[in-house]
Amino acid sequence: MRKILVSECLYGGRVVRYDGGEVPETHPLFVKWKEEGRLIPICPEVFGGLATPRPDAQRQGDRIVNKAGQDVTDEFTIGAKEALRLAKEENVLFCIMKQHSPSCGSREIYDGTFTDTIIPGQGLAVEMLREAGFKVFGEEDMDEAAAYLAEHE
Repeated sequence: MRKILVSECLYGGRVVRYDGGEVPETHPLFVKWKEEGRLIPICPEVFGGLATPRPDAQRQGDRIVNKAGQDVTDEFTIGAKEALRLAKEENVLFCIMKQHSPSCGSREIYDGTFTDTIIPGQGLAVEMLREAGFKVFGEEDMDEAAAYLAEHE
């Protein structure tokens, strides 16, 4: 059975989001994969040493800065490297990551101005995963992810 790395906020069961909120994925395919034991959850930000809750952070070029102006690039980098290590260790087929996140956004992220402006881009963990050859989907891509899984099993 092939494994899938997922953003822990989508997996549910432990609060990891910056705002202390929850966004568990309820798509029937995701729930089925979870029940099958395919999903490997990770929150790069928490693995990087950041607390929950924590100030909102956004990518500003190669840096990640929180709303208080603190550079948290090092913490995000540590967490991204841990996500990559786990993906390799678990030999995952692909990843499903939380859109808009400065770690996990797969197509879109916030623009770094803290004005709720979304731009094309990817989070730091997704960037590292893709550079290592992993396929990454967002939570809105379940049907595409299912087709990819069917192709490769």
